[in-house]
Amino acid sequence: MLHTALSSFAVQSVSRGNELVAPNLWVGILLVTAFSLANGITIQRFGARRSWPYLAGSFICVTATALLVLHFFAIDLLLLPLAVGGTLSGFLVQLNRLWRVDRQLKRKLFGSVSRVPIASTGEASSRLMSGLKLLNTVMPLSEAIVFQWSDLQTFETVARLKGSTSAQVEGSRNSVWRNGIQLCERAVASGEIITEVVENNATTNVAVPLRHEEETVGALLLRLNSEFCEDDKALLQAVGTQFARNLQRDGFGKQVIKDNSLGYLSRTAGQKKLDALSVLHGLLTEQRCEANALADISDGIAIAYLDGTLALTNATLLNFASLNLEQTKSLDLFGLLDHFRTGVFDEPAIAVRRVLQTGADYEGELKFTDRNQTFGLRISLLREKQGTLDGVGEPIGLAIYIRDLTRVKEYDQLKSDMISLMSHELRTPLTSINGFAELLTADETIPEQAREFVTIIANESQRLSRMINTFLAVTQLQRKDKQEVLKIPLRLDEVVRDIITTLQPMAKKKRIRLVEQPAFRLPPVAADKSLITQAVKNLVNNAIKYSPERTTVTVSTALEAETVRVCVEDRGFGIPSESKDRVWEKFYRVVREGQEKDEESTGLGLSFVREVVEQHGGNVGLDSEEGRGSKFSFTLPRL
Repeated sequence: MLHTALSSFAVQSVSRGNELVAPNLWVGILLVTAFSLANGITIQRFGARRSWPYLAGSFICVTATALLVLHFFAIDLLLLPLAVGGTLSGFLVQLNRLWRVDRQLKRKLFGSVSRVPIASTGEASSRLMSGLKLLNTVMPLSEAIVFQWSDLQTFETVARLKGSTSAQVEGSRNSVWRNGIQLCERAVASGEIITEVVENNATTNVAVPLRHEEETVGALLLRLNSEFCEDDKALLQAVGTQFARNLQRDGFGKQVIKDNSLGYLSRTAGQKKLDALSVLHGLLTEQRCEANALADISDGIAIAYLDGTLALTNATLLNFASLNLEQTKSLDLFGLLDHFRTGVFDEPAIAVRRVLQTGADYEGELKFTDRNQTFGLRISLLREKQGTLDGVGEPIGLAIYIRDLTRVKEYDQLKSDMISLMSHELRTPLTSINGFAELLTADETIPEQAREFVTIIANESQRLSRMINTFLAVTQLQRKDKQEVLKIPLRLDEVVRDIITTLQPMAKKKRIRLVEQPAFRLPPVAADKSLITQAVKNLVNNAIKYSPERTTVTVSTALEAETVRVCVEDRGFGIPSESKDRVWEKFYRVVREGQEKDEESTGLGLSFVREVVEQHGGNVGLDSEEGRGSKFSFTLPRL
């Protein structure tokens, strides 16, 4: 009973005898649908290329089964509908896959072009005019016209320049224009520069096809006041290629990109993709030009991607590393940095890691005693800044800069030797002069006039000694090697208190009241005690020296946010407004109207203060009003 029901559901008798028996309608639909879905899922999962062996095998199995069933049972398993349904489903699935890939391609392609600076219409015309002006400086132009080839197969004028000297054009203007257009059409058709000599007025017409990436986008028509020189062909071809890139960029910027679901079947959509590729190729060409400019600079430069691959190494860096171009093909970033290992820079990987983690540059000096060379090294992180709101962007690579400091170091050493020599050679005779002058001053047997002269000699020799000491101290601070500075936790209020105690006799001698205004619980700073003490002493000395009698000099300390401030305030003559910015310069001395020049001042005291403070990461300040006093101060970062 059950067998009879299943048989009646599976097959439908057509007639007796040898005639075929077809499946039930719904069973046939189910078979075709199942086979089509199986083919579609296989192609969707593995792709058409990897799926075809399985699909061919399944089709052979289905065909063999259908033939066996047909032969022994005379039942038609609908082989033709199965083949059609399977093929159609595979085709539709593959079409859907192509559609998805095309959407991704279009999104990434147009997205990449949108992130580069596409010139606006006005900027594009400006660049074309700039190119025409360049040609006008090197060629005898009467007129220059840039034509753009439109989709309607016609020329459109996009830029035009009249030369400084224009030849007299004979005949009607329309005929001259038509001849120029025809000349440009011939140049576009042939892809070569076409020249035509106008015998009536001894001029030459030149048509240059504007081509880039084997695509002609327009033509350049030049009217010359003389014969065309064949040597200018290379120049015109290069300028024509640049104009073509500008026109392609301008044309792509004007296009409206629509999200067409069947865009991969559209010729227009395909042309837009080609235009985008042409724009990208043009930008890459210009960027290669920018990269080539790095080849001949005096500093060594290398650019590496974040996978360590070297993108660029200029000849100077290869020379510093004693490498040739062939050797760099097998080098990566760390292989290159290994050629610059020294006792200080012995772990390049640590330096690169620090740059990648913090984003801050790594800088150091590499000294090679065997080669008698010193290099300055800097490793920087390169970021993609285009299209980012914060202007920071994601990291895209690393830049290595190498500078030869050998000659600079030699000059510094020579300067240091000269200063040491000057210090020794000048101090020795000055000591003798000063000592003998003091002995003569103490001698009561010499005449009064001679005693006056000897006193002047003693004072001047002492002033010269102070000048030399201050000059040497400032020079020492300005040296690149500042490892002699020993920074320790230092309380500035204690430094001020000691200085006031030391200079109190000097202030009393001049009848000046020296006052301290300390701050309570002042945090320490990291500083060299001797240098900071000398800086504060210079400020207090100046305040006492230039303050009138019976005035007050106040030295105060205060905590301001993350810094500690030391302030020295006097009630002296003040600093003129035109001198406020210059008092920190070396050897500058303020000259006040109606006062004699201060011969005892070296003009180095305030310069020394600034050098010391800035070396400690602080800042100096001045608040002064002429006739009412001055307030000199500086700040240092707190611990």
